[in-house]
Amino acid sequence: MAAKTILVTGANGQLGKEMQVVAANYSEYKFLFVTKEDLPIDDAAAVTIYFDTHSIDVCVNCAAYTAVDKAETEKEKAFAINAEAVGTLAAACKKANALFIHISTDYVFDGTATVPYKEDHPVHPVSVYGASKLKGEEMALQHNPDSIIIRTSWVYSSFGNNFVKTMLRLMKERERINVVDDQQGCPTYAADLANAIMDIIAGINVTPGIYNFSNHGIITWYEFAVAIKELSASKCVVNPIPSAQYPTPAKRPAYSVLDTTRIRETFNVVIPQWKDSLQKCILLLQ
Repeated sequence: MAAKTILVTGANGQLGKEMQVVAANYSEYKFLFVTKEDLPIDDAAAVTIYFDTHSIDVCVNCAAYTAVDKAETEKEKAFAINAEAVGTLAAACKKANALFIHISTDYVFDGTATVPYKEDHPVHPVSVYGASKLKGEEMALQHNPDSIIIRTSWVYSSFGNNFVKTMLRLMKERERINVVDDQQGCPTYAADLANAIMDIIAGINVTPGIYNFSNHGIITWYEFAVAIKELSASKCVVNPIPSAQYPTPAKRPAYSVLDTTRIRETFNVVIPQWKDSLQKCILLLQ
């Protein structure tokens, strides 16, 4: 039997890079990692040609327009990549009889909840980015009802640009920094998410639907920054501030905690505590 071929889009992003690291442990599969230069997913003709010329068994869509604030003024671009392109990939997978796994976000919710969001909680994005990602979920399921959608939050990695790397840089440059303390959520170490995705692919159960994935524990951005300070042995002073003191073009959900029960019970995925994963990432960065 020929080895299964796994196509991973967004190969240069945080999750795409972590998928490349994890791929080394799965020699039984053939991996195709593509960047937007290799395969522009918002070009439907290019996607069709790619699927027609490669035998794809699984497609993991890690590609996304992630500039949350910029999306407010680049709505068309955000929707082209986060919505239309997702529908195109989902349809191509359906035609090829390939499993489609798509990565979404906590930003599909408005952040007004007080208990962790379950997958079936009513969606209500408060930003263009969130709206574009929600439309992507809808298009994935519309074009391919067998899709697996994974919503995640506060993603960081030793690769790319993210909160952890920004904090480490600022803590070296400054004596004190201000971090918002009235937004709650769960950080997600992209390496843990990559492992979970491979657990799903390697498992015998591929139950379609929407799933939440983030590391265990509920914290604020301020608490996240304090942990980064402690684990990196920085002397920088971290001050808590309200979001009102740090205005951004796009509104952020004040509460982004995801309930991960479904993904754990369906796929037997083991999810580490956020601080254990943060420690691993900081060790890599140092």
